[in-house]
Amino acid sequence: MERAISAVLFVPTMALTALLLAAVIRRLLGVRIGPVRAVLAGVLALFATIPIVAALGPSDPATMDAGEAFLLLMAAVVVSALLAMAALVVLEVLLPTGSLPSPLELWRDARRRVVRARRYSTIVRIALRHGLGRFLRGRPVPGPSSAASRSRLARSLRAALDEGGVTFVKLGQLLSTRREALPTEFIEELTALQDRATPVPWDEIAAVLAAEYGRPVEDVFTTIDHEPIAAASVAQVHAARLADGTEVVVKVRRPGIDAVVERDLDILLRLAGTLEERTSWGRSFGVRGLATAFAEALREELDFTVERDNLQGMAATLDTSPDRGVRVPTPFAALSSERVLVMRRLAGTPLSAAAPVLERLGDQRREEIATSLMETMLDQVLVHGLFHVDLHPGNVLIGDDGTVGMLDLGSVGRLDGATRAAIGRLLAAVGRGDSIGVSDALLDLVDRPDTVDERELQRTLGALIVRYAGPGSTAGLAAVAGLLRTVAAHGLGVPAPVAAVFRAFATLDGTLRLVQPHFDLVRHARAAGGRRIAEAFTPERLRGTFEDELAALLPVLRGLPRRFDRFADMVEHGRLRINVRLFGDDRDRVLVTGLLHQALLTVIGAAAGVMSVLLLGTTGGPRITTTLGLFPLLGYGLLVVAVVLVLRVLVVIFRRG
Repeated sequence: MERAISAVLFVPTMALTALLLAAVIRRLLGVRIGPVRAVLAGVLALFATIPIVAALGPSDPATMDAGEAFLLLMAAVVVSALLAMAALVVLEVLLPTGSLPSPLELWRDARRRVVRARRYSTIVRIALRHGLGRFLRGRPVPGPSSAASRSRLARSLRAALDEGGVTFVKLGQLLSTRREALPTEFIEELTALQDRATPVPWDEIAAVLAAEYGRPVEDVFTTIDHEPIAAASVAQVHAARLADGTEVVVKVRRPGIDAVVERDLDILLRLAGTLEERTSWGRSFGVRGLATAFAEALREELDFTVERDNLQGMAATLDTSPDRGVRVPTPFAALSSERVLVMRRLAGTPLSAAAPVLERLGDQRREEIATSLMETMLDQVLVHGLFHVDLHPGNVLIGDDGTVGMLDLGSVGRLDGATRAAIGRLLAAVGRGDSIGVSDALLDLVDRPDTVDERELQRTLGALIVRYAGPGSTAGLAAVAGLLRTVAAHGLGVPAPVAAVFRAFATLDGTLRLVQPHFDLVRHARAAGGRRIAEAFTPERLRGTFEDELAALLPVLRGLPRRFDRFADMVEHGRLRINVRLFGDDRDRVLVTGLLHQALLTVIGAAAGVMSVLLLGTTGGPRITTTLGLFPLLGYGLLVVAVVLVLRVLVVIFRRG
């Protein structure tokens, strides 16, 4: 019975002792040690105590009294704790804290790896099914040599991207705007991804609507078409009518699309991180930042409450801008949610299918429509700071009277005042042919490294202006591509909001060329930018600017006499002092304090080590017991102090971060 009770109490006692040793070791090292490492160190110290007692004690334990046995046990515990601390320091050198994930993180990472592996296999099967397997071998493959073969390959690519899901459809949409980089056959096929994705069956859509409204669909809408009028990558749109007869469109998020997006974005972000770490162009373009911005924008598109708010904000900007015949649909907030968006239906035909409508409107009206779209985009970018970043042909409606409707505002760009001003200066400098002004405005827009060869940058930009912005030039989007190449060549990083502007105009260029094939975006943007700069110097605008600046300066002017009076009084009575605060930044103080602490610990540890050696080498002296002297006890104590302090310094030196 006694043995059973002893066995039951032994395990908790040992566990409690190991945890106590772990806490003492963490405290002595003075840095945060992970719980797993600390517990392992405590277990090591516990199991090392018994052999250390056997090594330090006499061959016959019966010759020791109780006091000597207690001192021997304490010495063994101290030595075992020091060994465990030393093991932790060595482990910190070999495997620094944070280099290995925790068990929970290992489990989660393993699950993510399995999910990614399944997604990779799905992508490969899709590519093989559509005849694209030869492009996955990692070797150069000759491209199609005829228009028919290019059309077949373009159809296969479109079908594969459509089947791949949201992320790949978005990639196809982005590629469909790159008319300067892809053949016409690819552009025509990829454009179909903008409004002709594979639709979701009506039963699944009806289930989403019923779950959102908490009642049957028929109780919300008088009629609703079961066939979608548009099926995009994130959602599909159905025509409906409210009880009061209002014609609306119901935008419904695809069921389960959020999980698919998160899985694909995980793959995308990992790939972007790898490219930025291993390639110079990835670092110069800030691929990780661009991928992060794309992920955030795509997540915003999944939340239709964001699009509802964007529609209201865009409608407000259009109301305060000159009327150019551009509209956005009015949302019904009471009927909208995260997965459903109800909007007033705009009359018109999607631009991707509006060729007959444009033909009837005539060439002059088409030029006016393209100019209105471009002017509206410039208003959004330069004046309001809220702009549509994905104005592809599927998101533009052309009315029979030439009015324009902008759809799908799930992702919009936002610019602060300084960025808007820099973009305006950039356009104005391009219009003047001023390479210095272009360089200054560009450096205000991008993330610049520590050193930039500004003279070489100015010369390169001057050559670009002559080539792409000179009289008679119709380079179009090639000018934007040349500017981006210049940015990359000089190691300049493009912030996400500025990259969104480039993306918006790249997409807009392809859209405008569908409206008017010969429309020159760069030439019109340059002229519009010059007009906006000129408008800023009209008497009315100058008066408003002067009033705003005066209102901001007035409090400072009111306080000047009082400040000057106090300054003169201090000078007159000899009380003028100048205070210089060293290490005003908290991070500087923390750094210097940490260095001083480490230096002090090193000095104290070295002094304790030297004193311990001297005491251990001294013979004679007072005796505590018949076998234990005072000087050896103090020497070993100082040696323990020296080892602890040195280990505290080493663990800080060797651990990362």
